[in-house]
Amino acid sequence: MSSSLLFRVQSSVRFSKFAKVLQTPWRSQRSSLQFLGCRSLHVDGPPGVPELTTSYVHATSSRSLLSQTVGQSLQSATERWPDREAVVFLQDGIRKTFAQFQQDVDQAAAGLLALGLKRGDRLGMWGPNIYEWILFQFATAKAGIILVSLNPAYQLQELEFALRKVQCSAVVCPTQFKTQNYCDMLRQICPELETATPGGLRSARLPDLRVVIVTDSRQPGMFHMDDVMQAADSQHRQELDILQKKLSFDDPINILFTSGTTGNPKGATLSHHNIINNAHFIGLRVGYHWRPQVRACLPVPLYHCFGSVGGGMNMAQHGITLVFPSTAYNGQANLEAIQKERCTFFYGTPTMFIDSLGQPDLNKYDLSSLEGGIMAGSPCPAEVVKKVMATMHMKELMIAYGTTETSPVTFIGYPLDNLEKKTETVGCIGHHTEAKVVDPSTGLVVPLGMTGELLIRGYCVMLEYWEDPAKTLECISKDRWYKTGDIASLDQYGYCRIEGRIKDIIIRGGRERLSRGNRAVVGVQDERLGEELCACIKLQEGQDCSAEEIKAYCKGQIAHFKIPRYVMFVQGYPLTATGKIQKNKLRAEMEKSLGI
Repeated sequence: MSSSLLFRVQSSVRFSKFAKVLQTPWRSQRSSLQFLGCRSLHVDGPPGVPELTTSYVHATSSRSLLSQTVGQSLQSATERWPDREAVVFLQDGIRKTFAQFQQDVDQAAAGLLALGLKRGDRLGMWGPNIYEWILFQFATAKAGIILVSLNPAYQLQELEFALRKVQCSAVVCPTQFKTQNYCDMLRQICPELETATPGGLRSARLPDLRVVIVTDSRQPGMFHMDDVMQAADSQHRQELDILQKKLSFDDPINILFTSGTTGNPKGATLSHHNIINNAHFIGLRVGYHWRPQVRACLPVPLYHCFGSVGGGMNMAQHGITLVFPSTAYNGQANLEAIQKERCTFFYGTPTMFIDSLGQPDLNKYDLSSLEGGIMAGSPCPAEVVKKVMATMHMKELMIAYGTTETSPVTFIGYPLDNLEKKTETVGCIGHHTEAKVVDPSTGLVVPLGMTGELLIRGYCVMLEYWEDPAKTLECISKDRWYKTGDIASLDQYGYCRIEGRIKDIIIRGGRERLSRGNRAVVGVQDERLGEELCACIKLQEGQDCSAEEIKAYCKGQIAHFKIPRYVMFVQGYPLTATGKIQKNKLRAEMEKSLGI
């Protein structure tokens, strides 16, 4: 045998072994990769050696970024799993396979074009977790229309601001939800609806709005959902097909509003590329690509990235089945859904997990199908993580961190991380993403293990705040680093700890004190020191405590200048729609109570 032929045979054998390794779950790859002489074990699996020497981390991957649009992603999933369930809405009794869902998406997308909407228009989706929400998420993307995710709890002023800010041409909503009568609220802003023909609205306060679509009733001046599904003819379907060749994966496709704790909400604008790849690499980290038939219970709201990207886009990317327990959050419905649908994963905020653990009849439910879950949205106490893993059989629970502006996930754990990593960190940086921790005053990278502001760069960073270049420049530098505003640190393995918010740093007499995490601590005005520390405490029912006891407890445990001057007992906290404490409102309330 010639030497050249021998070399080709040896190379072929070695490549075959390597290819076989890549087809196995990452849990099995470590020993195989060592056999092949690979040293970068952290490329697709958890870091095995302490490689970081400074507070900068970049995750590579054996898989390239995807160049798909949202429509192409769903089409690929449908071709691969046509008969697999894509979505299940238990409260409304709706079940759709991928083939059925794709058919509805195509029909709705062509219907939107038939109603006169065109590529680049904005459509606001306003409502809870209903089938039409996820249907329009994919239909708008296929039609090149930008979906605007509207908080279902928006009141009149908030709704009008959002619709005007992004110049929405259309709104989709149910007639009402809980105490929110959506149609009446729209009529208060646009009284012209009473006499308008559907699709022909001309509103003084919302001059861009033309189309209102109601999912469940017929209203004056508004289309019914059936009208949309029946509007398209062959010409519109042909128009939709031609449009697919013109769409770019860099096109904006989703606008999500920030919480707006310190001012009007800003419209974070995300592209196909942003959300497709974020979902793709979340799924790879979790292991959706090798797990057989994942069924995810999804009580988190679709108007938030956690639901629409972590849920909806992962459905299209990895063929997972999404199970929606109820339109409004219901802890008991979550447990019933897990048991009835044999869900293998559960998505939730820490509050949702705590609520599940607190259900009085938790033990009567069969949760043995659960393998893991994703917890995100806010910090979670270590004891809750431990109890979830033990009580709900979620040994592969993962903690995730991100922001709306980063599509959203930038850090997430690995399924088999040890308990310390799960309870004290938010995991490792996502693939094809960079992170660094800098001194906020100098912008320089801090030594490894030290705290500073967390910055993110990569495919996941949003395009902009919609038509707000000044605010965009405030948070995205010229070299495309996104400033999260979070205080964090990195360890030598690349695991990240979130310590608090920069805005929660209170300056007292020239010294900084950090109000960590989600604690209700604010800085109130002080003539001599600039600010004084005010601790706002909500006692549990039946408990009693005094301000003096709180201060006495702090003495000897924290530096004297960190001990709050004021201790106020409150009944509750002002919250945003997503459950975050509105520190500016809380500060104003405390200053008023203190007579400052």
